[in-house]
Amino acid sequence: MTTATVVTDLKTHLKFYIEKALSGDSIIITRPKQKNVVLISEKEYHELQRIKQNADYMYKLNSSIQQAKDGKVVSKSMDELERLADE
Repeated sequence: MTTATVVTDLKTHLKFYIEKALSGDSIIITRPKQKNVVLISEKEYHELQRIKQNADYMYKLNSSIQQAKDGKVVSKSMDELERLADE
């Protein structure tokens, strides 16, 4: 569930909004000029970070697969790789 509030109400009822965030709600704190912020639990924050990292990884993986399909790859033997590592 999402709840919206303003900064003054947030200050007055901070504990209430923190408890709502800890129970899984997102609190939108509205500010002038659409510069809103969202209060979420640390658990929710880490989940969003994990999802973002997975999306970034999937983008890179899909890009690599497309490069391979397009023939934009370089093949090296193990000997060649070992020589490169020694340089």
